[in-house]
Amino acid sequence: MKQGYLSQYFKSIAAKVLSRVEIDITKSNQHEINGTAPLKRIFGPNKRRFSAQFLYLSDNDDEPVKSDGFLTWYDAREQHPTRTEYRMYFPTTFVSNCASEGDMLFIALKPDDSVLVIIAECNSTIANQLSWLFGINKGYPGFSIREELESEQDRIAFVSRIILEEIGIEIEDRSETYLEEMLCKFNYNFPSTKNFSDYARNTLRNIQYDNIDDMLVGWIEREEILFRTLEKYLIAERLSNGFHGNNFTDDFVKYSLTVQNRRKSRAGYSLENHIEELLKMNNIRYDRNKKTENNSKPDFIFPSIEEYHNPSFNASYLTMLGVKSTCKDRWRQILSEAGKIKHKHLLTLEPAISQNQTEEMKFNSVQLVIPKNILNTYSIEQQKNIWTVENFLNFVTNKQNIINCF
Repeated sequence: MKQGYLSQYFKSIAAKVLSRVEIDITKSNQHEINGTAPLKRIFGPNKRRFSAQFLYLSDNDDEPVKSDGFLTWYDAREQHPTRTEYRMYFPTTFVSNCASEGDMLFIALKPDDSVLVIIAECNSTIANQLSWLFGINKGYPGFSIREELESEQDRIAFVSRIILEEIGIEIEDRSETYLEEMLCKFNYNFPSTKNFSDYARNTLRNIQYDNIDDMLVGWIEREEILFRTLEKYLIAERLSNGFHGNNFTDDFVKYSLTVQNRRKSRAGYSLENHIEELLKMNNIRYDRNKKTENNSKPDFIFPSIEEYHNPSFNASYLTMLGVKSTCKDRWRQILSEAGKIKHKHLLTLEPAISQNQTEEMKFNSVQLVIPKNILNTYSIEQQKNIWTVENFLNFVTNKQNIINCF
């Protein structure tokens, strides 16, 4: 186990594309997977039963389908003197009922010898992301196996953390150095998202970045670490006080939901806050969250909402930027925003969006904008049609320069 690498959370990974016989109980003996030699390397020669958590993930649902259960690894010909036939048995669960032929199966053995079983929808973004994270070749016909997980490829960086949290793995990444300062500055409470974004950037004021894209990711990453540090302390304080009275269960559930909702909303606003700072640094005119048609509020309009609503202003000089920390299917929300702007831009931190989704974006005149250090999660073909953050800033700067010449 090596701190800061996938081996901290997983001993080994096995992955394959599911066949019909493996998920259709009318075509198989319950749910069984043939135990290939690579699987035997992971699970050993003896019969074993593993506690397991099962997840089904698709691009259509924000939350995974979850089930708890077990896996049984055994030799179906244990009594035969010369032959072996290993199999992996898993029971019918809500997760297995979601599975279809062509879905990706990931079997991850954890350090405590429990197993995380993930089924990701065929050709989905999350299947792409997990294949990239675990270094799996999706075109391989049988099981792809990864062991040790301590190469440079397995180092946990910004993008890895995003994907790991999708499957319920929370990275313990704290910055206790700033805890006392934050508690004093924010009076033992959570500040507004804007104030916290400003504070996070200020802690990096002496850092030099190679490019704008690295700067943006550096700001976001620092804010995330500082937020989790402050959150851990404040939650521990609240829990130590307990929940009392007749409605203590409801109060606890309400508090838990507050924590979850704060995390989700803060992530989106954090990205917008840091984009806004980049726009200010580059002297780019914009308006944020101003109404266009049907009360929709695009994240950013360039050069301003006044020009947008001015019927005499040439619409070809208008630009819209939607900002989503993660998107999946939610990118379509921007299609109904800023109707005067036909070609829209979408900036996201989502890694490895599926080919189907990026093709659909292109068809709907949506230009995808991705920080440069996330681009390597996309195929070479996809990268040809993706802009970096610096590309986008140059684009709106050039438009602004033309407008200033009017």
